[in-house]
Amino acid sequence: MTQQIRQIRLGTRRSKLAIAQSTLVADALRNLGHEVELVPISTTGDVDKVSPVEQIGGTGIYVSALRDALLAGEIDIAVHSLKDLPTAPVDGLVIGAIPVREDPRDVLVARDGLTLGELPRGAVIGTGAPRRSAQIEALGLGLECTGIRGNVDTRIGLVADGKVDAVVLARAGLARLGRLDEVTETLDPIQMLPSPGQAALAVECRADATDVLAALAPLEDPATRAAVTAERQLLATLEAGCTAPVGALAEVVEGDDGPELWLRGALGQEDGVRRLSANGPVDDPAGLGRALANELLERT
Repeated sequence: MTQQIRQIRLGTRRSKLAIAQSTLVADALRNLGHEVELVPISTTGDVDKVSPVEQIGGTGIYVSALRDALLAGEIDIAVHSLKDLPTAPVDGLVIGAIPVREDPRDVLVARDGLTLGELPRGAVIGTGAPRRSAQIEALGLGLECTGIRGNVDTRIGLVADGKVDAVVLARAGLARLGRLDEVTETLDPIQMLPSPGQAALAVECRADATDVLAALAPLEDPATRAAVTAERQLLATLEAGCTAPVGALAEVVEGDDGPELWLRGALGQEDGVRRLSANGPVDDPAGLGRALANELLERT
């Protein structure tokens, strides 16, 4: 039986999505017999909802305040969207658990129930991600991408108000908010590779908190950990942040000699998007991510 901790203080951003994600982790821990208190914390990305991400700090704007609170002992764990975490480790902190991943694909929410292929040439698609813009432009559909920021309500509201024809969002966020009925198309990874780590949650804690690490252990999903490790290593090897035009998706699949890891990567360039894939052993996901990144670099 899991040893019970008197109370686990869980730090979370204040957005609806962050609270929904944190509640999933809190409920899982409560089901194991732990008491959990949610501690809302404001991050740079939550305070400034207008400026482009790259202008207010880029990678890490949604996590630095949570990490500061962890290191200060104000909270015991923090729940992050893994795609928001910088790839560089932080002294004193570890990712104690990566639970089972939600569907990592992107989705379209468009006016009049349209799909990407049905939008007329010149239609405006709102997205704050260069990765999405690069891949949409590479499809050659004549669609125009414009930068947007804000929470799910704000972004979908731009479609309802007629300010854009469509927005592209992560399917996982809408699933966790119970809003999948607003999706007009789920985008195939052949068209749109997601952000490295998209749809996965990272539960971070202090490296020396052995009791917390033991409490988190049952939440860990090894297949998800392997997949996102490969994706994030690809990102790190490309020396890119979360605002760079990099897409990646890894999956554990059944190979000829047992389970193996299949990784697809995309890198946006001025002349288009480079796409490559590779497979490798499940027990060396970082090696697979590094190898595919190096191959992408050689092809640029």
